[in-house]
Amino acid sequence: MSGERWLTRGDLTGHDATGLLLVSPDGSSAVPLDPDDRTTTASALRAAGVAERDRVVVALAEPYGALWASAAAEVAEAAAPVGPRGRLRLHQALMSVGATTLVITPTGAMDFLARLHLEFLLDPLDLGLRHIVLTGEIASRGTPGQLAGEFDASVSEILASPFSGAALGWRASETAPLTPSGSLRLASLDKDEIFDGPCPEGPAELVVRRGDSVLRTGQVARVGRVTAPDLVPAPEHTVGDHVLIRGVWLALSRLEKALAKIDGVATWELTISRPGTLDAATLTVTFNRAALVGNPMWKARIRESLKAITPVAITVEVAHGIAEAARPGTVNDLRGQHLGRDRTAIAH
Repeated sequence: MSGERWLTRGDLTGHDATGLLLVSPDGSSAVPLDPDDRTTTASALRAAGVAERDRVVVALAEPYGALWASAAAEVAEAAAPVGPRGRLRLHQALMSVGATTLVITPTGAMDFLARLHLEFLLDPLDLGLRHIVLTGEIASRGTPGQLAGEFDASVSEILASPFSGAALGWRASETAPLTPSGSLRLASLDKDEIFDGPCPEGPAELVVRRGDSVLRTGQVARVGRVTAPDLVPAPEHTVGDHVLIRGVWLALSRLEKALAKIDGVATWELTISRPGTLDAATLTVTFNRAALVGNPMWKARIRESLKAITPVAITVEVAHGIAEAARPGTVNDLRGQHLGRDRTAIAH
């Protein structure tokens, strides 16, 4: 459509936005809450099997937890946002509410399951959950099936908007494509072009039409030979200037600017992995002077800078060697999720 503006998360500063705004956890973007956000989220929960006799606990971080709980309350008998609290407190909340449905991130669900077995010595079946809804992350392969077997519950995935947190589509199994809401589309990585017809094979970015704008989600799906026009492949990767860690989008440009202000930083590498049930992030900094390598004050300055730009816990390490010439920082995603910052390079 002519006249549409193509935007990424970095463009959504909120300076011109009006009404009730949702601010991202790192404070870098703000979008107005659309009344349809709650409606589409409620519809997705209903499609995932949540019904009027269910009682829902939403274990998602703010600002999205309140939206999901509000949407769930329209569908179910009761709903409560409890946040990504500690697993023992989550267990207590589930018991207090009498929950039959849990909305949680995939890694949060797997961590909760592991702690039930290893630390609390509790049987997952005793919780009586009928539905588990996964959202907010790209799940490791096999996660939905394992959770379904351990909890004896139906497990579905709902794709959440990285902007408002609202549901963009859902699927009942990890091998199925997404049934999208009306605003979700596939688009080219290197052109401002939505694939309204047949989509070419290869990587395609999920985008959202919102008013006169097209918002690039930073999530990438792999399109096969046959893609039904009313279905969208689920994202397997991320791309662009934001990387997804433990359900939170980290702005690489803000990380870059924060480290550029610290004298002596020559380059850095952000390593992301999923060694167990949760994501882990490590920032390895290389200094340009040997005197800084063992300086605890400089390491502490870097830790404080990270706390100022993201709520995600990032371990700071210092490389033993030095680099006299400055180099751009890099991202090493051992999960295989983040493809890179340059969409055009990835498309080709």
